[in-house]
Amino acid sequence: METGKKSIGFGARGWLLIVYQFIAFVVYTAFTNYPLNILSGLYDQEAGEAISNQEVSTIYTLGMIVGVVLQLILASFVGKMKSIKWMGLVIGALGLIFSILVAVIPMYGKNPVWAACYFLDNVFITMWCTFAIGILVGQWFPTRKGTVMGIATIAFPFANAIIGVFASNVMGAVDEMLFIPKVFLGDYSPVLKAFLPFIIAGVIAWIIAAVFLKDYPEQCGAYRDNDKGLTPEIAQKMMLEEIENKKTSVWKLNHTIISRDFWFITIPMGVLLMFSVGMMTQTSNILSVYGWGSADSEIYGAQNAAMYGIIMLVIAICGAVGSFILGVIDTKIGTKKAVVIALVFMLLAGVFGIIPNGGCLIVALICLGIFMGASSNFTVSAAAQYWRREDFGSVFAAINPIANIICQVGPVLIAILWGVGAAASVTGASFGGNQYVFVVAAIFAGISIVLTCFFSAKHVKEVDDKFRTKAGKPLDDELVGRK
Repeated sequence: METGKKSIGFGARGWLLIVYQFIAFVVYTAFTNYPLNILSGLYDQEAGEAISNQEVSTIYTLGMIVGVVLQLILASFVGKMKSIKWMGLVIGALGLIFSILVAVIPMYGKNPVWAACYFLDNVFITMWCTFAIGILVGQWFPTRKGTVMGIATIAFPFANAIIGVFASNVMGAVDEMLFIPKVFLGDYSPVLKAFLPFIIAGVIAWIIAAVFLKDYPEQCGAYRDNDKGLTPEIAQKMMLEEIENKKTSVWKLNHTIISRDFWFITIPMGVLLMFSVGMMTQTSNILSVYGWGSADSEIYGAQNAAMYGIIMLVIAICGAVGSFILGVIDTKIGTKKAVVIALVFMLLAGVFGIIPNGGCLIVALICLGIFMGASSNFTVSAAAQYWRREDFGSVFAAINPIANIICQVGPVLIAILWGVGAAASVTGASFGGNQYVFVVAAIFAGISIVLTCFFSAKHVKEVDDKFRTKAGKPLDDELVGRK
């Protein structure tokens, strides 16, 4: 790994890449989760034949699965693509187009056009925000990717915190939405009004990437890792060698998925994502055990509704802090250790959540916020940390989708566990409510900690040597000493 002198910052272009990834994550959160959460009330209206929330969840899941499968297919071609940036921009443009259609097409009446647009939106937005841009980050910041992703993934708690600001534009005008749909600017539908800030942000991010960013920093006068200790000539030479070597990467999809270390690091990252997403989709139910389950003061009363808002804000703040700090830890002491620390917070969330006490539940949710904020950092980090630069794209193209396949189980699993716990509470059982959710979280965290400890960067190097020898490539010490 290079050890040139790095600037404290990330460089002007580097910051633009971080902004690009940050905004894309916000858009991803809005257009994949918004219809499931904020707009869910619209799908249960009795007027006409409404698309049920269950049907929307099914469309969401299918779209995410297709997006993941396409990522796995692309894993075999990433090294031969002429431009990752433009691949991402094409996918991003399609995602934004379908996002606009989701916002302006009425979804009530079981509208198949809206359903198709929402499905395709999930496919393309997922591939753009979590896949294509992630490869760019790894190519620009191979040794500082943890810090960079720690900043960029603050977008997730940030989006969850601000999304409610726009919810009132929708829920306050349900009747207008159902009976007098308006889709033109100046007199547009409340759904478009709610989505509009995210659409504008997505377009701005797309323009930033198209105008100011390249596949590699050397192509626009910037420095990889903002390492100005390298001369432009050496940096250019390294870039050209990497581009050429990517075409013959020994870590093809078949080699990657048979590596035991690939699974030892990918499964725990998927588990972190699974419980982050799954538990955040059920926070209303989880908090309802203590009467804090909604921002609706008419149902829960003004005091409890305010408590709900405060707790959600605290989770968002903890998510931002956890994302940044664990990102720095990732860069300083290695991805494996950062993943273990995140899993320890997940384990603590499980332990405190089992205790039937409101204060302990809040502590559990603070721990949830910390590991949630960091959970999206690691797929980029692991691929860049333990594999060669020339192999990063193809390895990431396998790690990211498989971790996200595990993630997709989260919402369904947590909903089932909470339902079982709620049913047990109704029957007067001493063990129920949220406890099933947190027991399973603690068990999965414990198993994942063990799996992560089995991961060996040294063994990755040994397997890399075997693959390179078989392919007739020279051996070197590039992977030696990876933390």
